Amino acid sequence: MDIEFNKNEDALKQLIFQLQSRLKKVHLGGGEKRIQKEHEKGKMTARERVEYLLDEDSEFLEIGAFAGDGMYQEVGGCPSGGVVTGIGYIKGRQCVVVANDATVKAGAWFPITAKKNLRAQEVAIENRLPIVYLVDSAGVFLPMQDEIFPDKEHFGRMFRNNAVMSSMGIVQIAAIMGSCVAGGAYLPIMSDEALIVEGTGSIFLAGSYLVKAAIGESIDNETLGGATTHSEISGVTDYKCKDDKEALDHIRNIFDKMGDYNKAGFSRVDPVAPKLDEKEIYGLMPADRAKPYDMMDIILRMVDNSEFEAYKDHYGQTLICGLARIDGWAVGIVANQRKIVKSKKGEMQMGGVIYSDSADKAARFIMNCNQKKIPLVFLQDVSGFMVGSKAEHGGIIKDGAKMVNAMANSVVPKFTILVGNSYGAGNYAMCGKAYDPRLIYAWPTAQLAVMSGASAAKTLLQIQVSSLKAKGEVITPEAEQELLERITAKYNEELSPYYAAARLWIDGIIDPLETRKVISMGIEAANHAPIEKPYNVGVIQT
Repeated sequence: MDIEFNKNEDALKQLIFQLQSRLKKVHLGGGEKRIQKEHEKGKMTARERVEYLLDEDSEFLEIGAFAGDGMYQEVGGCPSGGVVTGIGYIKGRQCVVVANDATVKAGAWFPITAKKNLRAQEVAIENRLPIVYLVDSAGVFLPMQDEIFPDKEHFGRMFRNNAVMSSMGIVQIAAIMGSCVAGGAYLPIMSDEALIVEGTGSIFLAGSYLVKAAIGESIDNETLGGATTHSEISGVTDYKCKDDKEALDHIRNIFDKMGDYNKAGFSRVDPVAPKLDEKEIYGLMPADRAKPYDMMDIILRMVDNSEFEAYKDHYGQTLICGLARIDGWAVGIVANQRKIVKSKKGEMQMGGVIYSDSADKAARFIMNCNQKKIPLVFLQDVSGFMVGSKAEHGGIIKDGAKMVNAMANSVVPKFTILVGNSYGAGNYAMCGKAYDPRLIYAWPTAQLAVMSGASAAKTLLQIQVSSLKAKGEVITPEAEQELLERITAKYNEELSPYYAAARLWIDGIIDPLETRKVISMGIEAANHAPIEKPYNVGVIQT
């Protein structure tokens, strides 16, 4: 019996249990009472609609499940950002689905709702995926209109994207299954086809109360903008459906007749499960994040047949680079090695740190993958780049910039998994959110910030103590310790993957055993978008 392995396994399984518990709560949206009210109106909930629409027993990769988590508490919160988004399959065809959750403030848009909707559209645009909008929203959440309405990445960007996606030939289908008011009315009508559900669906630029106030006309909402009005009088909508299920069935029928798509042509063979037991990852990830471990042990339990072709494996050893297959798809993997290694020059190198030789190796490998049209997978457990006079004199900034340049300009799709630490410039070099990974997910063991909690807390403490002393205040050791504990607690909360997921810095938090699914579905989506841009890294210092 390996006691250390068992301790690690218990700790990670506990984190996964917490993840599953939190997801169950998120899936309730506005709560069971609100769900019951939707049922009483003859409506399905957003998640029920998505489940019915997608192929039975098919995979669904949710994006942004924890969006808004812990935010907007002063107004009752906004579970999952008030909208369900993700990648799924309709009639065997991969697509993006966006479903407003009317149990959360009647589907009203919070700032995070806008961000999440735009993220879903971004996924559709990057991957040329069809997108389905299941509309049921009261529009902008008025108390926060200044944070949702006017800026470039706010509410109006949705409709701009509608127009751009249409010009790109990306199929957009919308079903009006509840309220659809004001500016939001443009979304379904700027889609290729619009369906409306009789009795519950309505669409108008201004509701009956506003019409009365504005022009003095008295009219009820159904006559103003219900299913009959828009299907038989205005011609705004294309199909009238008696209930939610008929509308969803109709969307499935449309997908059933769609033609094939152009492909990027990424290599795929028949998938093979890893030869080594995937579940052993639970015991191999140290519960203590300061402890070293061999990232190759993780990789070999993630790739097909546990086969990995290492690139320059005796050089730049703090970064592992190599080729493998995940669920049949060819991938180039760039991963942080967390064990302490010794270079051939006799230098001891710390795990999780990027040195000049490893950055140089990774840059060359990334360029090779672009040359061969192989998607890139980044496995992050990174503390940052090496510092100190030896590293600076050796050109660490130059070599780090070379890696960032090669990665940032990649034209092959990139996928990022935060396994452990994701700190500072290491996050950037390993394809953090700012570098356009097609998907970015975290394990429950991840932490994301400019630096580790301990380092940041001590730095912040020094700043605050100096500030207090400058004001003439005397700081006792006890008061200093209390201040340190308070700073550490706040910073540790911000390090959490849930904090990152709430703000959509990552697309979600997953069980490590879901990693193969995320990467496989992500490459399948990317295969819908042929590479049109030549690979050009620009000016690189050598």
